[in-house]
Amino acid sequence: MLDPTSTTFWVLISFSLFVAMLMYYGVPAVIGKALDARADGIRKELDDARKLREDAQALLADYTNKAREAENEARSIIENAKREAEALASESRKALAESLERRSKLAEDKIARAEAQAVSEVRAAAVGSAMLAAEKLLKARVPGATGDALINEAIAGLKGKLN
Repeated sequence: MLDPTSTTFWVLISFSLFVAMLMYYGVPAVIGKALDARADGIRKELDDARKLREDAQALLADYTNKAREAENEARSIIENAKREAEALASESRKALAESLERRSKLAEDKIARAEAQAVSEVRAAAVGSAMLAAEKLLKARVPGATGDALINEAIAGLKGKLN
């Protein structure tokens, strides 16, 4: 079965010697240590990656909360600004209405004073005209000093009654 002249026999012998030399010099132990070191390195990298992932998730949660808080604060600021704007607009409308009312009252008062002055001027003009007419009438009917005295007396009496 094993023929020393066959190549298969010599390949088996060479392979066996090669494996024996590897065992003698401790190559499997070195390879095992290298593989163990490599596995430890990979394990350490996985642990570091896991820690980094946890840190990233914590940061993401923190920033998500901060973003939510900022959004709520912005919403609150906007609502406050709207309320203040509405209050300011209401106050402005109220102030405008009061201003218009005051101006209207002032205009009405001015018109009433102008009316009173016009009535007074018309009365004065009417009195003046009536006095002139009465004076002409009395001069025409009562001549002389007696007429002048009566006219002066009537004018003095009218002035006292009208003013």
